[in-house]
Amino acid sequence: MKNFGLVYLTEDASHDAVIELINEEAFGPGRHTRAAARIREQGPHDRSLSYVAIDNGEVIASVRMTPVMAGGVKGHLLGPLAVRPSYKNKGIGRELVRIAIESARRKGSEGVILIGDPPYYMPLGFEKVAYKALEFPGPVDPNRVLVVPLADDVHGRLKGVIAWRDCKAVVGETSLAEGEPIAKVYASA
Repeated sequence: MKNFGLVYLTEDASHDAVIELINEEAFGPGRHTRAAARIREQGPHDRSLSYVAIDNGEVIASVRMTPVMAGGVKGHLLGPLAVRPSYKNKGIGRELVRIAIESARRKGSEGVILIGDPPYYMPLGFEKVAYKALEFPGPVDPNRVLVVPLADDVHGRLKGVIAWRDCKAVVGETSLAEGEPIAKVYASA
């Protein structure tokens, strides 16, 4: 039997329990009190833009995307992004972010926003949002608010409240680029 190794797939409901466990491992019990978590509590994330990494049948990482209105930008809040400890520093998180951003771009998102570590996320295309431009439902370090602009004048329109945005998830698969499927299979080393 061939070992296919690492696979990236669109998240579905069967992944919920293990994603919760991975997020608990990564962020601990205080994760529910953070400003980003308060936005996520306002409504569901978009499963069609949320992904898992699976290694030999086991979910080992995930990223979720939540639709938001951020000032005048119809975008998505990326996160949580979490990777099981034994799989960290192997590029799995970066690949999940890349897949999620490209999927959001194809779906018409105007920007992907997150609260995160600039040295990790800026090489992935994120830029700093103007200082205190967005009002979160809780305290945040404004130096950690980042965006990948996917439309014109995103920075100019990222002013005001950020909150969950109601949008219907599109069910079905799309490709990231012509002929490139969302699910990628990587052979084990």
